[in-house]
Amino acid sequence: MTESTETTDKRSLRRAFVASLSGTTLEYYDFAAYSVAAATLFGKLFFPSGDSLAGTMAAFSTYAVGYLARPLGGFVFGRLGDVLGRKKVLVYTLLLAGVATFLIGILPTHAAIGGWAPALLVLLRFAQGVGVGGEWGGAVLLSSEFGDPNKRGFWASAAQIGPPAGNLLANGVIALLAATIPTAAFESWGWRIAFLLSALLVLFGLWLRTKLEETPVFKKIAEQGEKPKAPLTEVFKHEPRALIAGILVRICPDVLYSLFTVFVLTYMTSELGMSRSQGLTAVMIGSAFQLFLMPAAGALSDRVNRRTMYLVGTIAAAVWPFVFFPMASTRSYLAIAVGMVVALAIHALLYGPQAALITEQFSERLRYTGSSLAYTLAGVLGGAVAPLVFTALLASYGSWVVVALYVVVTAVATGIGVALSRKAPEETIVVPSETVEALR
Repeated sequence: MTESTETTDKRSLRRAFVASLSGTTLEYYDFAAYSVAAATLFGKLFFPSGDSLAGTMAAFSTYAVGYLARPLGGFVFGRLGDVLGRKKVLVYTLLLAGVATFLIGILPTHAAIGGWAPALLVLLRFAQGVGVGGEWGGAVLLSSEFGDPNKRGFWASAAQIGPPAGNLLANGVIALLAATIPTAAFESWGWRIAFLLSALLVLFGLWLRTKLEETPVFKKIAEQGEKPKAPLTEVFKHEPRALIAGILVRICPDVLYSLFTVFVLTYMTSELGMSRSQGLTAVMIGSAFQLFLMPAAGALSDRVNRRTMYLVGTIAAAVWPFVFFPMASTRSYLAIAVGMVVALAIHALLYGPQAALITEQFSERLRYTGSSLAYTLAGVLGGAVAPLVFTALLASYGSWVVVALYVVVTAVATGIGVALSRKAPEETIVVPSETVEALR
């Protein structure tokens, strides 16, 4: 390889890393802004009723819609990513999620247009979910397929940094708005600014992605004429174990993240009587630590057994809620902030190497489809229903213990997924059996 070629490859790799990071940051900024608004505002703005708990439950239902829409994005964009290429599809997913978020920022509330308001909110939330469902698999491949396969844990973590970065950005913007705008004004129009700002992130992300080349792995598949014609069918028919393992390993981390970035906000305000800003600040502190812990965990998984490391993180996830909630009951802000940092550090230990763990379960030619399906279907089983389940359990039993036990159940499911997962295969193009027979 010549010096100029090597320089070009390194430049492409850096661009891919930044494009993957920026795209998922935008997508999760959108998602996090909605999550915070659902936990603190949308109940009374779009689902007014005399019962504040019922309003919160309704708002969390639209939160779940975003997760329920993800499999559609995974099905549609995952297939296109394996057929048309990573780059083109990632432009479409970025536009879809960004436009939907901007429109939420100008959506009239229930007081202005009645029942149309929650209906349109659900529709836009659905569009957000479809975009995110198609984004993750491609963003992971964008960075990891430009990099060294032996360092897949680190390079694939670019997409994993997006959720804490987007969460930090969204919480920071909303916290700043809430602190600088009077409460009445913030609840009337101030919250909209956080959603409208997504337009700037979309423009930046599009600028980056349109400058990228297609990944070397997809180029190789295309040159050999091995692009799949029916990737969805092939994944379900030939790689079902990989799909099941990919789904299960995501469930516990998703539930843990929903617990400590969404439900805890409601718990702090409704059960502990603490302010909204205190909860948002605690989430921001934890997310800030994740910005560094995600790539560190991904890099560590390249040096040690990735599956063993993931299992250790899963056990820690099952234990920590039993430590956190007694700490939170003291109503000490320092204790809650420390508890949040530890919780999100455990999540980083899982989420950092997760992209590499999931993508390496699938053959290269089916990797976008398989990874997207695993990611999105797990979201339905894990993150989609988690805030609703947490809220319902707390309302029914009045105790955090059942909430913690629910996390334990999801940890068992993820442990099974780790047991089913396989070691990273060699980076070779998998040729369909029909082609092999024809060559014979």
